[in-house]
Amino acid sequence: MIAMPTAVDVPLRQDEGGVIRIGKTRVTLQSLIADFRNGASPEEIAHHYSALSLSDVYLVVGYYLQHRAEIDAYVQEQRQLADEARQAYEADHPNDPLRQRLLEQLAAQRNRT
Repeated sequence: MIAMPTAVDVPLRQDEGGVIRIGKTRVTLQSLIADFRNGASPEEIAHHYSALSLSDVYLVVGYYLQHRAEIDAYVQEQRQLADEARQAYEADHPNDPLRQRLLEQLAAQRNRT
């Protein structure tokens, strides 16, 4: 006889900055969801993030599928916060030499492809 399933905790935690991470790792919920939305299977996601177990990936993906609207809103909010932080940094450091070098490298990479 098969044992009846018990409640399983989804391995999500919110860090001190308000970012939702997977279990005790530094992998963010939005990273995992981005991979999933881009067509990666749970097996591929677990391979991309060696800190994650396959079972944790399946639990998080299942949670996402049941709470898609809430998580999509959270991901959008995180994108907006990141954009605001980037804009504030660029305004405070308009001539950052590291940023200029990285943008030049990115442009060179795009020109090669």
